[in-house]
Amino acid sequence: MLSESDKQHIDSLSYEDLLRHWRFAPVGDPWFFGETGDYWIQKMRKLHTNEEHTHASKAIGWGTTEKENAK
Repeated sequence: MLSESDKQHIDSLSYEDLLRHWRFAPVGDPWFFGETGDYWIQKMRKLHTNEEHTHASKAIGWGTTEKENAK
């Protein structure tokens, strides 16, 4: 079930924030299951443009952790 506080949190995130969590979350992260996961995906799709995705993806990097990407 998607709580109002979870919905508000997801709505407060930028596309880059959503993508960063999507990319580096551990397997089984509860944000990506059920109604909450569905809402997360809908929000990403709503904010997604090719330009925004390219910018966010380059900013985030592909290391296995955010710490590796900061190097």
